[in-house]
Amino acid sequence: MLVPCRSTASGGISPQQLNDLLRGVSRSFYLTLRILPAAIRQPIGLAYLLARAADTLADSTVLPVPQRLLGLQKLQQQLAGSADFSVLAEIELQLSGPLENPHEAQLLQQLPQLFVLLGQQPAADRALIQQVVGRLTDGMIYDLTTFPMEESGEVAALAEWDALDHYTYMVAGCVGEFWTAMSMDHLPALRHWHRQHYSQLGIRFGKGLQLTNILRDLPRDLRLGRCYLPASWLQQHGLNLPMLLESRNSRVAKPLLNAGITQALAHFAAAEQYIIAIPRRCIRLRLAALWPLLIGLATLERLSASSDAWLDVAHVAKVKRQWVYRMLLLSLCCVASNRLIQRWLKQWVEKIEG
Repeated sequence: MLVPCRSTASGGISPQQLNDLLRGVSRSFYLTLRILPAAIRQPIGLAYLLARAADTLADSTVLPVPQRLLGLQKLQQQLAGSADFSVLAEIELQLSGPLENPHEAQLLQQLPQLFVLLGQQPAADRALIQQVVGRLTDGMIYDLTTFPMEESGEVAALAEWDALDHYTYMVAGCVGEFWTAMSMDHLPALRHWHRQHYSQLGIRFGKGLQLTNILRDLPRDLRLGRCYLPASWLQQHGLNLPMLLESRNSRVAKPLLNAGITQALAHFAAAEQYIIAIPRRCIRLRLAALWPLLIGLATLERLSASSDAWLDVAHVAKVKRQWVYRMLLLSLCCVASNRLIQRWLKQWVEKIEG
C-alpha cells in the first residue's frame, strides 16, 4: 500500500484541482473523462494523470536519455511501494525549468498530491491503477531503449509484427483492459460480462487507436528516429526507411498505409462489438467509448483520402474541432440504438475502404 511520507501532501488533491489538471493536459480525452459515469471517473482520471506525468518525463528531450530512464524507473518504484515525496520533488525539479507547457509543469508539481490520492483509493482500484500505469511506463522505457536517441540522426524500425502488437498493448491496449476491469468492478449493469472476453475486446480497441496514431504520426516519428511499422512490412512492400523519409514517395508507400489501415479496422471491428455490448441504459459509458472510436475512424478516413501526402511531415491528418462538436451532437441522437451505431460505423468503414 502507498503510504504518504510527508505531511505537506497529506491532504491529497481536491476534485476541482483534479478536474483542472485533466482539462489542462488531456486535450480531447478530457471530453471522454468528463462523460464517464461518476463511479469510475476519478480512478480513470487519476491513472491518466500519473501516466501523463511519466510521458512528460519520457518526452523531455532536454534531458539525456539515461536521465529520463532513471526518472521513469523511479516513478515505477513509487507506484510499487511507499511514496517517497523527496524523489517526486527531485523529478519535478529536473523538469521545472525546461518545460514550456505550464499545464505539464503544474502536473509535475502536483505529483505528491496525486500519489496521496492513489493511496486513498480502495485496494482493488489502487492495484489496477498501479498495474496500468506501470505497463504504460514500460512502453515509454521500451521507446527509449529500442530506438536511437533523437539527436543521433539515425532511424530504426521495429522488426516484426509481434513487436508492433506488443508495443501497442503496452501503450494503449492495456488501457482497454484497465477500463474494462474498472467498469465491471463499479457498474452493476456490466457484472454479467465475461471478464476475459471483454478484456480482449478492450485491448483490441486500444490497439486500434494506437495503430491509428502511429499511421498519422509516421513522418514526425521518423524524424525522431522511430518507425513503429515493422521492417518486415516495409520489405513486403518494397520499401526501406530512407524512402519513407522522402515525401515524394507517398504514392509508392500507399500499399503500406493501406495495410496499416486494414489492421486498424480489424481492431475497430472488435471495438464495435465492445460498444454494442454495453447495455443501452449505460449512456455515459457508451458515449465515452463511442467518441474515441469515431475520432479514430475519421482520422483513418483522412489518412486514406490524403494518402498522396502521407509522408509529408507538414501534412497532419487531424480531425477539426468543428467536426468533433458536430460528432458529439450526433452521437447523442444514436447512442441508445445499436442499429444506428452500427449503421454509422459501417458508413465510416465504407468511406475508408472506398
